[in-house]
Amino acid sequence: MVVHGILRKLFFYLCIRCHIAHQINFSVKMQILDGNLTARTIKGEIAQEVASMVEQNGKRPHLAAILVGENGASMTYVGAKVKACEEVGFTSTLVHKSSNCTEQELLDIVHTMNNDSEIDGYIIQLPLPAHIDDKKILQAVNPKKDVDGFHPENIGRMALQLPCFLPATPAGIVTLLERYNIPTTGKHCVILGRSHIVGMPMNLLMQRNAQPGNCTVTVVHSKSHGVADLCRQADILIAAIGQPEFVKADMVKEGAVVIDVGIIRVPDNSKKTGFRLCGDVAFDEVAPKCSFITPVPGGVGPMTIVSLLSNTLLAAKNNFIPKN
Repeated sequence: MVVHGILRKLFFYLCIRCHIAHQINFSVKMQILDGNLTARTIKGEIAQEVASMVEQNGKRPHLAAILVGENGASMTYVGAKVKACEEVGFTSTLVHKSSNCTEQELLDIVHTMNNDSEIDGYIIQLPLPAHIDDKKILQAVNPKKDVDGFHPENIGRMALQLPCFLPATPAGIVTLLERYNIPTTGKHCVILGRSHIVGMPMNLLMQRNAQPGNCTVTVVHSKSHGVADLCRQADILIAAIGQPEFVKADMVKEGAVVIDVGIIRVPDNSKKTGFRLCGDVAFDEVAPKCSFITPVPGGVGPMTIVSLLSNTLLAAKNNFIPKN
């Protein structure tokens, strides 16, 4: 009887301790999803494959980029992609046209790249000048060279879970979740934003029958009601709306995984550049509530570039998407 009494008291003591630990949230330990580190690892893997290809047949994957205009952010992004090509042993080509380039001139460049057997894949850096119809240009790209994954054929194949080039940013996010062994099956994923570049393909990828995937997905957009309430339901929250520090701590539940796709320049007189980079998430106040969170910069951005390299490697192998 004495032993039973002691055990009973010990049981109640442990229950109280567990309750207190839950209340003060000892169970949540935030970890950074390091896109820089993960991207470097994948670049190393790609470089090994390239070295093997060169040894076997002398072929290096060739990625080309078309840049129209003098947009500072676009020039920075393209420069980073060219540098990444050098790091993994790719051949790279940059075609830079002035902002007064006509739509027909750009279509002619696209046609040339479609028919250049030396180019495995290419991208058209967005945004394009207002006088050019970006949908018309993107649809003119050969789907077999569409390493950005924006062509309707690649989007359709993605929806049907057929081999295709996945859009680079969503592919990078999925790879980050996979490399950090973050479980997604049965989780509620809330996506802030419904763009064709991020929101829409993320919806398809997170609900697909795969890992990462098998989520219940809610897409929140500018016409949604109760945005904060919807975000608080997320086990995985992906913010891709381009509004600086839109997601606050009271919009995130304890232990959530938060992926910040935004990268925005905001004025900051304390910086030499006059601005600082931030994302869609108020990182300092949100991070303590998260199990995992991406920083800005150094989170999704490097993964986008490495996904572009992965797509180009697949294109160079010439056996990814069946030929017509």
